[in-house]
Amino acid sequence: MILNRSGRFDLGLLVRAPGSERWCGRPNPAALLLLLALLTGGRPLALAESLTMVSWGGSYARACEKAYYEPFTSQTGIEVRLEDYNGGLAQIRAQVETGNVYWDVVDMEMADAVRACDEGLLEPIHPGDLAPGPDGTPAEQDFFSGSLTECGVGTLFYSTIYAYNLEKFPEAKPSTIGDFFDLEKFPGRRGMRRTPHVNLEFALMADGVPVERVYAMLDTQEGLDRAFRKLDSIKDHIVWWEAGAQPPQMLADGEVAMTTAYNGRIFNAQVLENQPFAIVWDGQVLDMGQLVIVSGSPNLEAARKFLSFATTVRSMVAVGRYISYSPARQSGTALISTHLETGVNMKPHMPTTPENVTRGLHDDWEWWSDHIDEMNLRFIAWLLR
Repeated sequence: MILNRSGRFDLGLLVRAPGSERWCGRPNPAALLLLLALLTGGRPLALAESLTMVSWGGSYARACEKAYYEPFTSQTGIEVRLEDYNGGLAQIRAQVETGNVYWDVVDMEMADAVRACDEGLLEPIHPGDLAPGPDGTPAEQDFFSGSLTECGVGTLFYSTIYAYNLEKFPEAKPSTIGDFFDLEKFPGRRGMRRTPHVNLEFALMADGVPVERVYAMLDTQEGLDRAFRKLDSIKDHIVWWEAGAQPPQMLADGEVAMTTAYNGRIFNAQVLENQPFAIVWDGQVLDMGQLVIVSGSPNLEAARKFLSFATTVRSMVAVGRYISYSPARQSGTALISTHLETGVNMKPHMPTTPENVTRGLHDDWEWWSDHIDEMNLRFIAWLLR
């Protein structure tokens, strides 16, 4: 290696001039290849690969890191760099439209994933590239119905529930979705995610709409007006959150008496931090996360390898040993076991457990994919009133 006239270092073949102690050199690609071959014993030089994985942060990201980010790197040598986000399509749109893509794999809500695919923001997924089930069942047959889409692969079921601090209600305890909106019986501030998604569903169920009629009602002006009227009844008492890590912290700090939240975040606060929180499963909105690859991913082959690894039954079940989200593959249900750090039986804490899903609502991602812009505009207008 020598310093050239521009002050930069060049690799080249070093020689000594006859009768001189000085070494000189010049860049020589052939010599460089010879040197690399000598240094590696004739073996190909392994170049470090990496990819950027974008997810939801907090205890969920830590669970995924232990369950499949680290094992993937250990098995393949491909580094997984992690970034957090709070959902939506704005950042992906900006990257793809400007041709400056620096995200590779993203963990998305189902409705967003489908819409992003329709807009050409994601790479297509080929089910044949996904690993079969443990008994050899083809991936397309092993995933729960609806888990696989043109550009996404389902990973885990999770729920938006509401939770409360037991210390706030030493006598009567909230037990229904209606109780979340009952400020007289259960006074105190409420935490809600700053989005119409799920909040409109909660409002209608709390107002007496049967679970099976919720989306039919949202399809009508009467139903939308009814949902916003119900939200009006607690609007002055709402503390808005955006990141999944916020609700348990809001409960712990006493900022709210109860809050909507992702079930796994509350579970982790219960078992790892011994927080006196209780989950109300009545009216839970069950959804599924999807892994997608951003169109124009700069590390496309590494991203495809990662997506295949992350959506194996083994990876899904491993996540469920750190946080209470259940696998999107049918063969994974029987493999749900215990929390790795505490030994707690995970089955009663999963959103898909029969007793938890009895009065649960399955998120209609098709409805939201079709109506999200309209609902966002109305929600923003409602917030500003």
